[in-house]
Amino acid sequence: MRFERAFAGVWCDRDRLRCVGDACVKMVTFLTEGGCTVAHVHLPNPFRIEQTMAMPLVTPRRWTADDVRALPDEPGKRFECVDGELLVSPSPRITHQYMLGYLWREIDAFVRAEGIGVAVMAPSDLELDRFTLVQPDVFVLPLVDGRRPRTVEEIGHPLLFIEVLSPSTARYDRVVKRARYQRSGVEYWIVDGDARLLERWVPETDRPSMHTDAISWAPDGTSSPFLLELAPMFVDALGEIQTELS
Repeated sequence: MRFERAFAGVWCDRDRLRCVGDACVKMVTFLTEGGCTVAHVHLPNPFRIEQTMAMPLVTPRRWTADDVRALPDEPGKRFECVDGELLVSPSPRITHQYMLGYLWREIDAFVRAEGIGVAVMAPSDLELDRFTLVQPDVFVLPLVDGRRPRTVEEIGHPLLFIEVLSPSTARYDRVVKRARYQRSGVEYWIVDGDARLLERWVPETDRPSMHTDAISWAPDGTSSPFLLELAPMFVDALGEIQTELS
């Protein structure tokens, strides 16, 4: 490489360029009356060009209930949205379904006998607002003029939400859905079959009550509370043999 430049009134020639990282040293030979001298001149690296690229801001899509309904069915997947966030979960384990069925039978029998509502189990859509469409594992709806609601328009304010935990839905159930259900002013149960316990969340609280033996529920209009023994449910759902202590 050849580089010539006027420097303090003297021409320079036969220079070499050495670069390490961002720093370069120009080896310059000055021709003077007394002979040749070499000077080290620090220069920026001419081969390094820094460019700043403007990255477009990506706004997450806010899903609506209608958007989710319009999605094509995919076997083995369930689609929901909560506050605009799309939730996609795989098909649950069979023990999950056993537990769901047990809860539905016990609760539906109670609300029917008391004449206050009907228990519904997944998959069944429930639209809480334009940006929230959920399929609770079990939920209780009030009666309409003494009968079960027949259309979406007749669905009233839910009385209870229940989700049975699966490994793939823990964050959805404990964080995303829980916050939304609480804002609805509805009691919410999370059933954890692996831990053999039930978490009870009520509106306007930041901690659940934990139940390992039994839980009672006394909605308005009932003559006596509903009592759910947890051990028989776990035994039934998980296929375990219940033993009595002697």
